[in-house]
Amino acid sequence: MALKLAVFKLASCDGCQLTLLDCEDELLALAREVEIAHFPEASSAMAPGPYDLSLVEGSVTTPEDAERVRAIRADSRHLVTIGACATAGGIQALRNFADVDEYRRTVYAHPEYISTLATSTPVSAHVDVDFELRGCPVDRRQLIEVITAFLAGRKPDVPDHSVCFECKRRGTVCVTVAHGTPCLGPVTHAGCGALCPAYHRGCFGCFGPSGTLNLPALIPLLRRDGLDEDAVVRILRTFNALAFDKELRK
Repeated sequence: MALKLAVFKLASCDGCQLTLLDCEDELLALAREVEIAHFPEASSAMAPGPYDLSLVEGSVTTPEDAERVRAIRADSRHLVTIGACATAGGIQALRNFADVDEYRRTVYAHPEYISTLATSTPVSAHVDVDFELRGCPVDRRQLIEVITAFLAGRKPDVPDHSVCFECKRRGTVCVTVAHGTPCLGPVTHAGCGALCPAYHRGCFGCFGPSGTLNLPALIPLLRRDGLDEDAVVRILRTFNALAFDKELRK
C-alpha cells in the first residue's frame, strides 16, 4: 500500500504550498511513489486519514485553528511544519506585540464578526512536531529533501548553519564588511542561497534563527551600521518575529 501524504493550511499566504506545486517534475515523481491523499491547493479529490506524513503551512490564529491542528496531529504518523508561519507564527505574529482588538476595529467594518486569538503562534506551541522546515517561503530543494527523508524513514539532511556560509559558497562579498549594510545573515538559518546579499541587500531573516546564533554579538554591528534601538527591534520583528524576539529577550 502506498504511503499517504497530506498537506494542510492554517493562517498563511499559501506561498509554501505553492513552492511544493512549483516542484513540478519532482512532484510528479513523488506522486508515482506515494498517494497524495489530501492537498486542496492541488486537487479537490481528498482521502481521509490516517496519513503517513502531514505537512502543515500556517500559524494558529483562531480557536478553530487550534482545534484543527490537534485533529491533524492525531491523524498523522509524522507531522512537519513548513514555513515561517507554521514554525514561528509568521509576520502575523506582530499582533503579539500590540492590541489585537485595536487592529480588528481598525481593519474591519464589523469587527464583531471576526473570531480570532490575541496571538499568532507556531504549530509546535499546540502539538508535537516531528520537524520544522524554515523559510518565507520554504526552499524547494529542502522541501523535497524533507518529504523524501520522512517517507524513506531517515533524518532530513537540512543544515542549521547561517546564511553567511551560503554567501561564502557562492562567492558573495559580505555586504556588512564591504558596504556597512545592516544584515541578519550571521544569525539567520541557511536555505535561501543567500539571495538578498547576492543582490547587495542585507539579509532580512526570512528563514528564522540559525542553530548557533549570537545576537549579543550582532546587535552592536547593526547599531554601528546606522540602526537605532527601535530599528534593531523592527528588523528582527518581521517574518520570524516570535523566534527572534525570544532570542532578543535572553
